[in-house]
Amino acid sequence: MGQVPAARRALAVLRLLASAAGPMPASAVARELGIPRSSAYHLLNEMAAEGFVTHLPEERLWGLGVAAFEIGSAYLRQGPLERLARLPLRRLVDRTGEIAQLGVLHGAETLYLLKEQPPRHHTLVTDVGVRMPAHLTASGRSMLARLPAAQVRALFSGPLVTRTGRGPTTLRELRRVLAEDARRGWSVEDGLITEGFASIAACVVDHTAHPAAAVTLTFRRADRPEETWPDLAARVQATAAEITRRLGGRNARP
Repeated sequence: MGQVPAARRALAVLRLLASAAGPMPASAVARELGIPRSSAYHLLNEMAAEGFVTHLPEERLWGLGVAAFEIGSAYLRQGPLERLARLPLRRLVDRTGEIAQLGVLHGAETLYLLKEQPPRHHTLVTDVGVRMPAHLTASGRSMLARLPAAQVRALFSGPLVTRTGRGPTTLRELRRVLAEDARRGWSVEDGLITEGFASIAACVVDHTAHPAAAVTLTFRRADRPEETWPDLAARVQATAAEITRRLGGRNARP
């Protein structure tokens, strides 16, 4: 038990360096963590000996080390997000009879990682491994609605593309859509990806309350009257909240 505070401090250092724009001086690490400068130096040197941080002597800065990179790479190889999401998505499919997917933001695009479907289903263009413009997809919008305005602006600096001739074509229009999504708590796209199909999505967040992924339910528009969408959205939100809990996330609204 005596090692727990030291372990927590080491993890705090990793989180701090991972969130910083670049390497930091030890004095800044000490200040941000609220610990004595001598303790910060001792901790950084111990972590450097294990490869989790690296010292840049000419600049007197500290950054993440190779061991931290290896852990990140192992995380991607193991695919824990997909593993944690598979059962909740399967339950959502069983309860609704519609196709459920898990997507993540990849720059200005939505990348689909996981798809669960009922025995008899429609063919969708949004399959595993497919990328779509994030501003057109319900999943992309649900995640964009959680990002700071400056980050959204950086992602969409020029004219916005469409697939079916509908949807926002300017950043200003997109901001209005995202503001409504944020207020409502879920996102919807109706015929923007495929004519005749609509999707409802809710965001999964990580331990910092930032978007980690999105759960999407896609259905044939003719089979689901618009007045039923809030009930579907409640199921999608519950699934996203369950995955958030499984991921150790903190579902605070921005």
